[in-house]
Amino acid sequence: MIHAGGFILCAVIIFLAGKKLSYYGDLLAEKTGMGKAWIGLILMASVTSLPELMVGISSSAIVQSADLAVGDILGSCAFNLGILAIMDAFLPRHLSILGTASPNHILAAALGIILISMVGVAIFLPEDIVISSWIGLTSLSFIIIYFISIRLIYLNEMKSANVSAGTVVQGQAHADITLKQIIGKYVLFALIIIAAALTLPYFAEKIAEDTGLGKSFVGTFFLAVSTSLPEIAVSIAAVRMGSIDLAVGNLLGSNLFNILILAIDDIFYTKGFILKDATPNNIISVFSAILMTAVAIIGLSFRTKGKRFLLAWDAALIFIIYIVNLILLYQLSNS
Repeated sequence: MIHAGGFILCAVIIFLAGKKLSYYGDLLAEKTGMGKAWIGLILMASVTSLPELMVGISSSAIVQSADLAVGDILGSCAFNLGILAIMDAFLPRHLSILGTASPNHILAAALGIILISMVGVAIFLPEDIVISSWIGLTSLSFIIIYFISIRLIYLNEMKSANVSAGTVVQGQAHADITLKQIIGKYVLFALIIIAAALTLPYFAEKIAEDTGLGKSFVGTFFLAVSTSLPEIAVSIAAVRMGSIDLAVGNLLGSNLFNILILAIDDIFYTKGFILKDATPNNIISVFSAILMTAVAIIGLSFRTKGKRFLLAWDAALIFIIYIVNLILLYQLSNS
């Protein structure tokens, strides 16, 4: 009961601080003239993904559990896309989240597929190219491709901002608050989210211990959900403010950042190669994340404007794939 209460308290703090973080992130995008997709991709994604980083390092270095570390990262990738689908329900029926978001997100989504696919290949292959006694070439390639991806997305965002007639002029919006004040408030609420989010895995793991489920399922569901609460809070707040690109950029950016975290986890995991020691069950989450991201790309390209039901067809399909992913992992964990 104490663990459940602690979990709920942390979740409430994260939701409240996430609303403020989205507000000041939106102001930061306006004041600096940088696109909301870019702010969401870098600043928001980095802050909201820090719990995954800390949990991954703890699982790798202290617990020495490859399944918890890999399951948390891949589960978070799938869960982030599930959040993207759920966000569609917060929009009016004449709008859909993927039909409203900027097509610029297609680049981030495609790069995410590349990185997640590389994780799947690394899990599947029997050996890795050794760099040191416990670090392989795969982890190094994750780091390189992540920073190349960020550079490509930045150039694409700046190019779009230059040709867009609707680009906000720097310094014109919200003249009553300075850039320094915005940054200060952003950092304050980011630290609150990080502090609360870092305690979530402890409560989640204590709750999960009583279930007797396999570590891959615990990592993919309980830890992934708990460490993804900042993404949920920030995304819901951003969508309610009308900052669709901020929300979508945060979720897709978090998936890119998660693969970078996986490389960092491998450095701290000294028992061997983290992707080789993880169970093959994790490949289910890889395939699910790839399918969900592919559907998101179709939605961003096809531009469905309205929806007949609570969710548009693309969001509904993403959500269905996520549920199937959980069912398969649960069955494998208990087989």
